[in-house]
Amino acid sequence: MHLIQHIQRDQEILIDADSRLRDEVDFHIWWLGQSGYLLQWKGQRILIDPYLSNSLTVKYQGTKKPHVRMSEIVIDPSLLKNIIAVSSSHNHTDHLYAETLGPIIRNNPGITMIIPEANRTFVTDRIKSEHDFPIGLNDGRSYTVGPFTYHGIPAKHNEIDRDANGNCKYMGYVIEFGPYKLYHSGDTLWFSGMEDYLKPFEVDLALLPINGNDPTREVAGNLDTKEAPQLAKAMGAKMVIPCHYDMFEFNTSDPSDFIKEAQSIAQPHFVLKLGEHFSSEQI
Repeated sequence: MHLIQHIQRDQEILIDADSRLRDEVDFHIWWLGQSGYLLQWKGQRILIDPYLSNSLTVKYQGTKKPHVRMSEIVIDPSLLKNIIAVSSSHNHTDHLYAETLGPIIRNNPGITMIIPEANRTFVTDRIKSEHDFPIGLNDGRSYTVGPFTYHGIPAKHNEIDRDANGNCKYMGYVIEFGPYKLYHSGDTLWFSGMEDYLKPFEVDLALLPINGNDPTREVAGNLDTKEAPQLAKAMGAKMVIPCHYDMFEFNTSDPSDFIKEAQSIAQPHFVLKLGEHFSSEQI
């Protein structure tokens, strides 16, 4: 099978990022596939929901739900260095996996890991860390790492699920740094009042899933190609970029449908290719 090609991969991404280390004005992101991103601002780097493994393809091979991969791994996780924080939005493997996180944590001494507090035991068991290693957030809670402040936002996947202490198991984060606010929703559906929850942040860039919610897939769903630009418009996001597609054949969508909807409602948007760079200059 012919896999989707990257714009950049491995060292090419790092060379591109290094060339922008002295930029004191704009932020820069690179799409790492699925819902994963590398974000850089003023030379400081964080990772958002990286999944850089073939684990799910191997796990489900020969089952009724094969995870046939559509694209190659964008970057070897062992190459990712000088990272001050990595976040996971929830416990699903394509957002939290030791094979990806292990080398990242080992190669970045002092790294901070941001997770939903409800998932602490699961996370520390999976990555084999001390129980107090991750920083746990809930909706309405914030935490600052270097210049980046993470604000916890509830996510619905397929419910707004909480533990016995009221902590969200599925979350998104508004990441605030300097004059910018970036919203990474994690996996989520559009829930009542979501746009009102996000409007006060005046989000510059929203990173939203578009693979949709098809019960026949037998997996939790997400926003679809129409809902993602509509939510971005409703929250007042200056720009929206789609994600969570082109990874597995059974759980993807066509970004051209996202583009058509965004154009029809005059929502500024950009569709990244794998490994491609985007800058706040483009907002």
